[in-house]
Parts: sequence; structure tokens; C-alpha cells
Amino acid sequence: MEVADLPDPNSLAGALAEHGYLADPGLATALFCAARLPQPLLLEGEAGVGKTQAAKSLASLLGTPLIRLQCFEGIDASEALYEWDYPRQLLGIRLAEAQGTRLDDQSLFSREYLIERPLLQALQHEGANPAVLLIDEVDRADEEFEAFLFEMLAECSVTVPELGTIRAVQPPIVVLTSNRTRDLHDALKRRCLYHWIDYPDLAHATAIVRMRVPEAPPALVEQVAAAVERLRGLDVQKPPGVAEAIDWVHAAMLLGIPVLDGDAVLSTLGSVLKYREDQEVAIAQGLAWVAAG
Repeated sequence: MEVADLPDPNSLAGALAEHGYLADPGLATALFCAARLPQPLLLEGEAGVGKTQAAKSLASLLGTPLIRLQCFEGIDASEALYEWDYPRQLLGIRLAEAQGTRLDDQSLFSREYLIERPLLQALQHEGANPAVLLIDEVDRADEEFEAFLFEMLAECSVTVPELGTIRAVQPPIVVLTSNRTRDLHDALKRRCLYHWIDYPDLAHATAIVRMRVPEAPPALVEQVAAAVERLRGLDVQKPPGVAEAIDWVHAAMLLGIPVLDGDAVLSTLGSVLKYREDQEVAIAQGLAWVAAG
């Protein structure tokens, strides 16, 4: 399917559902605008609500590569954009010396020795549809890298001093995600479309889990979705999201658990609560309460 085949957000939502992702009208509209304008889309929300999966599902729908840049503290432009393959360059120099020739700078700093990182890969993708560039957890990077991203996204081009300016063959569909561990700069936000993904309500969460784990017993899916919603109401450090609900169902099925009870919750609690203190809070509330309310 090509981007032009999606006439409106409703058609995109329907197509995403066929690929296993249930997007509400607001998210479907945001993804539609990001694909058709094109303009970068910043998705914010708690961990586990489906931000990364939205980009993955969009790429799968369009039959185009998902190129992911995972941000972290200290990431710099060379890790995101490109770097030179120094071992191969050194090997090339030694081979030239052995043959009695000499590599000039133009040969040494050519595309043959260029290692393309995600940003450059996305700019140079050729195909019926642009690549989907996922810049994941951009809030983990520092402000200097954020400024670099802003310039690159604005121009859809990068400059490699040895090669000159490389412009996008076709601008990628850019999805940035943030868990709001820090506030992003206003300049980057102004450049982007914005959508906040909240925890889904019980009915929507149940439908998502059922779609992602279709082989699971319906009663188990309903119990897990409801239990996750109850756990979010407790005073826990890391409230569970849909991702944890899906993990919980997988763990229960692996252990042959058709329905939740207190013992089943205790044996699988590590699938949904990832801090010891959070597990203690749930246990103190009562395992039977977690299982059945």
C-alpha cells in the first residue's frame, strides 16, 4: 500500500487494525498527517502505551523499512548519522602501499568507506514509499543532540564534509517518541505534529490484547486487562501499560494458566510489575483483589 492510497484518517485506522494495531481517532489523524504532509510527529505518553508500536505498524502497513534510532544519554551525531570505517581505510592504505600506490583523500573518504547510521539511511531510502524513521526516546538524548535533530529534520539533508551535502531522495516519515523524562525544547516541538497517547480504557485495552494475542482464552484476556487497570490505581513507581498486559497474557499461557486467581497472580507478577516495591504494594493490597477486583 502506498501513502497516496490512504485518503483519510479513518482509512488509515482501518488498515492499521488489519495489521494488528488499534489506533484511536486522534492517533490515526496524527499518523495520517505525518505520512501525508509530511511533518515529523512527536508521540508522548507513559512507557508501554504503544508509541513505538505505532511507528512499527505504520511501516508494516506501507511495506517500507522501519529505521530506528534508539536515543540514549551521550548519543552524538556520528552515532546517529554516519562514521568512517577506519579499519577498512587502514587496510586500504596498507594494501595500496603493498602495491606501490597511494590512496588520495578523495579515494580514502569515499562512500566505499562510509558507514551509514539510521538518519542517513532514512534520507537515502528509495522506494514506492518513504522510510519510517523512528527516533525512539528522544528525551534521553541531551539538548545538543536535540538541536542537531531539529536542523536535520528542518532541512531533510545533511552535510558530510568530505562528500558534500546529501539531500533526501524522499523525506522520511518521522516519528519521535518521548516518555517525558525531561522537557524537550520548544523549537523541536514547534517543528513537529504532537499527540499524547494515554492509557486506553478497559474496553480498548481488552481489544488490543485480544488482537495481539488472538490465541489467548477470552476470559484470561479480560481478567488481565482489568487487573492491569486496577494495578495502575495503586501507588506504584511504574504503572503497567498495554505492553505489560500482553506480556502477562503470554506468561500465563506459557504456564498453562487459563484464568487468574491469587496463586496465578503471584507466580506471574514479574511480567507486569518490574519493581520489587511495586510488587510489595500489590501483594499488600491482596492477590485475590488483583485477580478479580
